[in-house]
Amino acid sequence: MTSTIPWLSLSIFVPIIAGILVLVFGRDDRADYTRKMALIGAIVSFLVTLPIIAGFDASTADMQFVEQVAWIDAFNVSYHLGVDGISVWFVILTAFITIMVVVAGWEVITSRVAQYMAAFLILSGLMVGVFVALDGLLFYVFFEATLIPMYIIIGVWGGPNRVYAAFKFFLYTLLGSLLTLIAFIYLYTQTGTFDIATWQKLPLGMTPQLFIFFALFAAFAVKVPMWPVHTWLPDAHVEAPTGGSIVLAAIMLKLGAYGFLRFSLPIAPDASQSMAGLMIALSLIAVIYIGLVAIVQDDMKKLVAYSSVAHMAFVTLGFFMFNTTGLEGAIIQMISHGFVSGAMFMCIGVLYDRLHSRRIADYGGVINVMPKFVTFFVLFSMANSGLPATSGFVGEFYVILGAVEYNFWIGLLTATALILGASYSLWMVKRVAYGSVKNPHVAEMSDINKREFAVLACLAVFTLFMGVYPQAFTDVIHVSAQNLLEHVAQSKL
Repeated sequence: MTSTIPWLSLSIFVPIIAGILVLVFGRDDRADYTRKMALIGAIVSFLVTLPIIAGFDASTADMQFVEQVAWIDAFNVSYHLGVDGISVWFVILTAFITIMVVVAGWEVITSRVAQYMAAFLILSGLMVGVFVALDGLLFYVFFEATLIPMYIIIGVWGGPNRVYAAFKFFLYTLLGSLLTLIAFIYLYTQTGTFDIATWQKLPLGMTPQLFIFFALFAAFAVKVPMWPVHTWLPDAHVEAPTGGSIVLAAIMLKLGAYGFLRFSLPIAPDASQSMAGLMIALSLIAVIYIGLVAIVQDDMKKLVAYSSVAHMAFVTLGFFMFNTTGLEGAIIQMISHGFVSGAMFMCIGVLYDRLHSRRIADYGGVINVMPKFVTFFVLFSMANSGLPATSGFVGEFYVILGAVEYNFWIGLLTATALILGASYSLWMVKRVAYGSVKNPHVAEMSDINKREFAVLACLAVFTLFMGVYPQAFTDVIHVSAQNLLEHVAQSKL
């Protein structure tokens, strides 16, 4: 579908312009005004994405809402945008989560309010750019540019070790991306263009395919993050402010997974199939080993951070089994994880704002003083465990079915994640929410206010809607997922 209104450009630049306006006109001595400006910017940014999903044609795998303008003629680079069934939901998710983040930091952030809100708005536009870019160089610019706002968010508003965590996050993700740039330059020398669709059609031998696959792997695996290059994530989550953790888990991890779908699989299909065993093995290690690591954590943020690594391992597992069930399940898992992980970090932020501690041992009996909060906390923890009728169940169930279709024993190992997920999620809930109040500071905690209730209620609605009626999402994804698998099945050798 084409449109006379450049909705994709608006989805990118409305939040960026809103962020710049907040940065210019917002001040700490007018914090309420600054917050309202940011909220209006986030809401308008979300509203301009709605025509994209409303006008999306799910019956075709072709790119829709396409925009293309010459950018750097000397290198045949264009400002080329479009969405298909794989990417369209992530545009909506990014804009929605940005509203949640702005509201979540409403009272918590008291210093440099304008800079904080502006960083998230600008980051939102850059992340949308990653999902809609159809030019390789444009994708790379957006992909790398997302590091800057997140680096600032962690480094300025983070915890005591924020500088270490920010540097680790930046270096891990930047170093891997340099190899990706080399792969992009190689593809440009072979085709004379940075057009991603042209790259996907380029005939390649096995050696260049393997080079491209591992060069792309260096960036996307770190971003997911896959085991064993996941160690930056727990540090980043622990030190990041609540809003940073929400965006990091809900959206930024998806950038790497999306890269596998848009680049690795279609550009190097033979290498992808030959490396499928390695990718499945790494994913299974993360599902099981990282799940066990999560169980022994005494810090709630670290526990949920490790659970994110385990849940994203479902995603990479679903990609490399090369069946429709597994691939659709992986994409659904990415969307669901955006809602559920964002909600989990929001819940932890609510507790931290009151007690200024993330240690599980400092809590206990929270339900006695915060019954409304615990209702949401239990719901999201159940979704994190894969409870049926929640979004967390749908993606994992699809991936497990795809794994059984691929190999029964791999399916059996994959299913252990449901047991591990229930173990660490419900073990945390038991120790935090139930029992008697032992810490006098817990007894003084107040239940969630209207603002917090509204944010958690919105996330709960999407979590339950997706769990009860996943067809609304799978119908949009199905044709594009099938088209990708057909492309991967055609050898380039």
